[in-house]
Amino acid sequence: QVQLVESGGGLVQPGGSLRLSCLASGSFVSINTMGWYRQAPGKERELVATTTRGGSTNYADSVKGRFTISRDNAKNTVYLQMNSLKPEDTGVYYCNGAIMDPPIYRYREVWGQGTLVTVSS
Repeated sequence: QVQLVESGGGLVQPGGSLRLSCLASGSFVSINTMGWYRQAPGKERELVATTTRGGSTNYADSVKGRFTISRDNAKNTVYLQMNSLKPEDTGVYYCNGAIMDPPIYRYREVWGQGTLVTVSS
């Protein structure tokens, strides 16, 4: 069974940095687009950034210039480097991937369990 496991969350002061990682494990054939989403307390889940297998990226306006998404296809891992963090970046960050796995062999959406990021002094 395919799993996405996030790591790297924690407590950081405003202006600080964190790096999130998401590792895909299990039996699968291919991973297409991967991304990060977040959900703040009392709010809906929102897109943070996505990256295609070829490396094209897309960012929410609120994080442009501060966050960088990248991936290592050989390691089946996607990263989110977060700099100049603000209190409004606080939330649970979820990894998402379009993954092809048996027995259906069609791309389907897989979510990680989430990692908490808290930006506070």
